Amino acid sequence: MRLYPAIDLRGGKCVRLYQGDYDRETVYADDPVAQAMSFVTAGTSWLHVVDLDAALTGEPTNRPVIAAICAASPVPVQVGGGVRTRAAAEALFEAGVSRVVIGTAALENPMLVREVAAHRSVAVGLDARGGEVATHGWTEKTGRSVGDLASEFADAGVDALVVTEISRDGTLEGPDVDGLTTLLHSTGIPVIASGGVGTLAHLRTLASIETAGRRFEGVIVGKAIYERAFTVAEALRALREHEAGATS
Repeated sequence: MRLYPAIDLRGGKCVRLYQGDYDRETVYADDPVAQAMSFVTAGTSWLHVVDLDAALTGEPTNRPVIAAICAASPVPVQVGGGVRTRAAAEALFEAGVSRVVIGTAALENPMLVREVAAHRSVAVGLDARGGEVATHGWTEKTGRSVGDLASEFADAGVDALVVTEISRDGTLEGPDVDGLTTLLHSTGIPVIASGGVGTLAHLRTLASIETAGRRFEGVIVGKAIYERAFTVAEALRALREHEAGATS
């Protein structure tokens, strides 16, 4: 299971929201590039970046910061937030992004996902409260379930589903194991779990899950790292040790 350390951008700074609430923000770093490089130095093989301003408004406020992260990073960068047109996706790829995450637009314009995925690396972002997907920076309900929407992209050529349980995001109380496992069982698309990881035990739990012969492709971790619950190096070591134990 691959680790994706998270860098959430708002106003050019690294922040974390609590349960997706833009009014409950904590600023963790003023230099996102330095933060990204610290993750790379610790051994991560991917970075996960979210433009929270663009997710809310659609405006690419943090694109210069994203470009700077990509220019400095020797590892691939996955970026989501405000990718609502093909032009927006292409602008991120031109900035050096390796994979874009399309969330709101995946629901409003599913064909966009197929168009971009035909030529580029795409993940579909499914952010949900209690299994109901929310859009526009987690502010609008859709009445659609994660499972139903995932099935719509089964043949779209996407590389992954990035699935976040909003009610757990930023809480450190543990991921939505039941919901994530149900989705993993029902879809053939690789699943990246997000939201709620607060301990190394949570990582080991996700890494141990196997259903229908499949495991989670990756896990996104943010607040636990920033709050020093564990380091990127410790997380990577725990995942390597788990994998070694599972294959021995």
